[in-house]
Order: sequence, then structure tokens, then C-alpha cells
Amino acid sequence: MAETPAAASQSTTRPAATPPPLKPPRRSFRSFFWGSVIGALILIGLYTMFMLWWSYSEGQRAGVLQKFSKRGWICKTYEGELAQYIVGGVAPQIWNFSVRDPVVAEQLHKAVGQQVRIHYQEHRGLPTTCFGETDYFADRFEIINAPEPVRPSSGLSVEPAPAPAPAATASPAAPPPTQP
Repeated sequence: MAETPAAASQSTTRPAATPPPLKPPRRSFRSFFWGSVIGALILIGLYTMFMLWWSYSEGQRAGVLQKFSKRGWICKTYEGELAQYIVGGVAPQIWNFSVRDPVVAEQLHKAVGQQVRIHYQEHRGLPTTCFGETDYFADRFEIINAPEPVRPSSGLSVEPAPAPAPAATASPAAPPPTQP
């Protein structure tokens, strides 16, 4: 059977016209700007939390707690100075540290002028000084006694010689009785 061209056109169905693909709505500069600002703030917050959680180093230092204060223009932080004496007669090495715990800070205020051993953690790379002005954060301390002076072992005495005992003096005796 031969089909006529008109019959062929009727049996073939034309595909339905599809609408052109829709373009996603164009984002404005304002939404791009605020999205970038929020994303940057989230990244800075995560970085700061990680730097406060992760400790670069930790240890102990001993010396005389020379100064302890709460200072700062906007962010008030507790800051201290520890004088580390190596040898008598030599200028001490000053070590600065920060304290975040108010309970430890109150105890350190009372210990100014005493020999202390401070346990600290070092947090490098903090983005602001609102946590402390230094990288060293003291978390606990103990008051220790000053070490005993080292005595020379050469046999020489550096202590003064004992003072001699006072000489015995004769008490004036009663005058002998006189005879008439």
C-alpha cells in the first residue's frame, strides 16, 4: 500500500513544542556581598575556635610574680609579669602572660610579690587581642618557697665568726672593815 503524502503527514505526530530552558534568576550584587561577608565571618569564627582549642606548646615557668593587672581599652584582659631570676645580681628576665579565668586571676592578684610556679599554654595566631595581649595563657599556679641559698663547698666560711664572749669582770667587793 502506498501512502499519499497527505496521509503520511497525518500519521506522523509532531513533537510538542518545549519551552526554552529557564535561566536561573540572576543574583544581585547585594546578595553576593552579604553572602561573602557571612561566609568570611563563619570562617574567622571557626579559625578562632580552633586556635583557642589547639595549644602550640605548654609548660611551666617559675619566678617572682612582679605585676598583675586588668587592662585594655575595649577588651579588658588580665595581664601579668613574672621576673625570672637566674643568678643573684643579674637583671631578671621578664616573662609576660595573660589569664582568661577570673578565679585564677583573683588568686594571682593576692600572690603578687611571692615566688610562684605558673602552668601555661601557648596559643599562637589568635586574630585579636581581646583574648589576651600575649600568646601565653596561664591556667593554674602554685606558690612555692624561695630556694635555699647554696653554700660554698670550698671550705671557706662566708658566715661571720661568732663574737667572743664578754670578759668576766670582777664585781667590786665590799670594802674591808676598818679598825678603830
